[in-house]
Amino acid sequence: MHRILPFALLLFTYLALSTSAGLLNLVLGSLIAMGILWLLRPRRLAANWRRLPSAFLSLGRYVTTLANNVIRSGIHISALVLHPDLPLKSGIIAVPPECDSELGRALGAHAISLPPGELFIEMDDDGTMYIHSLDVIETQRSVQSGQARRCQLMKQMFD
Repeated sequence: MHRILPFALLLFTYLALSTSAGLLNLVLGSLIAMGILWLLRPRRLAANWRRLPSAFLSLGRYVTTLANNVIRSGIHISALVLHPDLPLKSGIIAVPPECDSELGRALGAHAISLPPGELFIEMDDDGTMYIHSLDVIETQRSVQSGQARRCQLMKQMFD
């Protein structure tokens, strides 16, 4: 019973991508969906319904934080590029890991690459991220505090 929703979502996705709802396409989509479910074998996870409102609130704060970072960084980079002297202080900085989980580190790397002027380059085995920035001083200041805030919100969402 817990496989009906994933099956329906996979079948709907296949039909939406194929743009044809003929009988043969429906059978083929059903076979593909069943094959994917057989390979992945999704497990049913117990949901903690009491935590759901706080998780959604944390998700909203996370998205708001990302949007705020993108807007502030966009304004800052625009001011740098439009300045007549072009006062770029580009370089690569190392950011120590704030999150313990792999998901937290991956989302942190994505959040760092999202604003203009910053580019995620690499992550070490211990989780240290290397970032190229057009303004190293501003990036060091904002990334450390932003990374800690994002990690705190991710813990509230996923733990």
